[in-house]
Amino acid sequence: MARVEFLGPIEREPMEVDIKNLKELKDIFKDDEKLQEWLEISAVAVNDTLVSDLDKRIEKEDKISILPPVCGG
Repeated sequence: MARVEFLGPIEREPMEVDIKNLKELKDIFKDDEKLQEWLEISAVAVNDTLVSDLDKRIEKEDKISILPPVCGG
């Protein structure tokens, strides 16, 4: 199964998912209002490469990272 990591202030435990593409991952999270807010403003990386295509194929050994915006100072 692919592993989903939620980075920074999202404060979620990593989870394992059995999906074929990122569109299916989005469907898994559709009923979670708080997470939906994060997903609207976050970037997504698959195996440390930023992606924007929801049809991106996901393999069983892939790592998906949800990357919220950050600011430094």
